This record gives sequence, C-alpha cells and structure tokens, in this order.
Amino acid sequence: MTLDLPSPSAPLKIGTRGSPLALAQAYETRRRLSEAFDLPEEAFEIVVIKTTGDRVLDRPLKEIGGKGLFTREIEEDMLSGKIDIAVHSMKDMPVEQPAGLVLDTYLPREDVRDAFVSPEVNAITDLAEGETVGTSSLRRRAQLLNRRPDLNVVEFRGNVQTRLKKLEDGVAKCTFLAMAGLNRLGMSEVPATPIDVGDMLPAVAQGAIGIERREGDMRVAEMLETIHHGPTGKRLACERAYLAALDGSCETPIAGLAELSDGTVTLWAEILRPDGTEALSDSDTAAVEDGAELGREVAERLKSRAPKDFFDWRTAVA
Repeated sequence: MTLDLPSPSAPLKIGTRGSPLALAQAYETRRRLSEAFDLPEEAFEIVVIKTTGDRVLDRPLKEIGGKGLFTREIEEDMLSGKIDIAVHSMKDMPVEQPAGLVLDTYLPREDVRDAFVSPEVNAITDLAEGETVGTSSLRRRAQLLNRRPDLNVVEFRGNVQTRLKKLEDGVAKCTFLAMAGLNRLGMSEVPATPIDVGDMLPAVAQGAIGIERREGDMRVAEMLETIHHGPTGKRLACERAYLAALDGSCETPIAGLAELSDGTVTLWAEILRPDGTEALSDSDTAAVEDGAELGREVAERLKSRAPKDFFDWRTAVA
C-alpha cells in the first residue's frame, strides 16, 4: 500500500513548545522528515503550544507539579487531533504516556554533558566561598551542594536566553545549561565550559529528542520509523526503565547515563537528597537487549541502600 504523504495543502502538524530551543528541535524533526520523503518543508506545519511550565515562571517547578508541566497541553492537542506528532526534550518527559499516545521515535542524541556558564569564571572549583549560583534544576542544585555546600543556590527559571540575561544582570555568578541545547541553538559565543560526566552526571535522557504520536496512527508510525535512531532508543530504554523504577519526576534529584559499546550497555546512576547532604551512586553493564532490566536492577539496588526517609522529597530545600 502506498503511504499517504503530507503536502503543503494537507501538512503534517508538528506540535512543540515555543522556546527557541523547542523550535530548533521541531525544525530538526521537520528537516529530517522532509529529507526522508523528498518533500518540501511546507508539507510540515509547526504548531506552537504554550504549556503550564511555560506560563508559570515565578515559582520553582516542584511547587506547581511534575514533568507533565511541559507536555500536558501538547498531548491534549494531539489526542484531540489538532496536531499529528509532538517533539519533546526527553529529559522533560514523564516515564508513562497518556492512554492513546506512543513515544517510540528518537533522533540521534546530542552532547549529554552539562555546561558551566559564567562570563567571569571557568569552573565550579573557581567559585569563591558563598558565591551565588542560579539553577532551576533540583538535580544540579543537589549535585552542586553535595560538592560545594558553602554555595548560595538561587532559583533560575526561564529559557536559555532568559537565564543568560539574568547572568548579565548579576543575579548570579554562574548557571548551568545543557550542552545539547547550546549546540542545537548554535550558541558558540556563550561562555560555557562542558562538565565531565564523572563530575556531574546528567539528567536521564539529556540531549535526546523524542517524537510522540497517537497510538494506531500507522501512517505517522511508518513515517517516523524512517528517522528513528536505534542506538539512542537503546540507551533511553535503559535510562528510562531506571527512572521509572525510582518513580522519578522533576521533584526528584536523579541522574543517569547509559552508554553502548560492543553489544553491551553500561549504566551510571546517582540519586541525591534535595539538599545535597547525601548522594548514592551505582553502575553496571549488561547486554544491550537487557538494557531495561539493567536499569530496573540498578534502581532497586540504590533504593535498597537508601535510608527510609531518603525518598521523602518533601524535605527539598526551597
């Protein structure tokens, strides 16, 4: 059966958040689909959808909900048929999709590392005692305070451009961004220094773009299959199984990274108390096809080592 391809008069509608980075990811998806099927870009319409996480910028994420803050409205529009697919930063995605939606397409993963960003200093070790650091990430906050409890960490919400402006205004001496975002935005002028994953383990699925679709939409499923990156999918199967076993959300300081090598997958994992006073880590290797089971096993080992109150996220610092 011939695939019913989109056209400029009947475009495939791609839903996305409206930040410059979200749009860059949607444009990359459109470009890959356009090239895969030799179609003009006009055959794919970018539809910008504002989410709760985009609207509420004056409070920490943990005060207004979990990871669904950046996806709920987009997924509602897909279920209602207003859009055909949705492009997401995978580190923002809950581990379970709403009934009727499927997330099984990933683009090639970008640089997974965090970036230390400051116009004045080059590394965490260069910060003076008591210096102010801005971040909206509970994971980065916990990792930073675990290594440098003397630092003053303040809330730093907003997109890449907003956070850079706050640095210019002197709100903080430095902040952290994902190298993947800076690379996708072509922001080589930003004073950013990559942080080795051994020094700051990244968020689960950091650097990966996922494409969500309606269950049963075989036309879209067949189209997306042509741009799916298998190795990224295998890495995320391991990382997201680990995250799911920990019941992870934006309220939980969890880090994890899976790497592939010669038919095996290795997972590095870390969980922390929100105030950084305690961190537990683990790592292990398995055959690639057992990646999801590896993720679950590492999570269970970490949970077995954690004190009873370790997962009481209500103790998170304000």
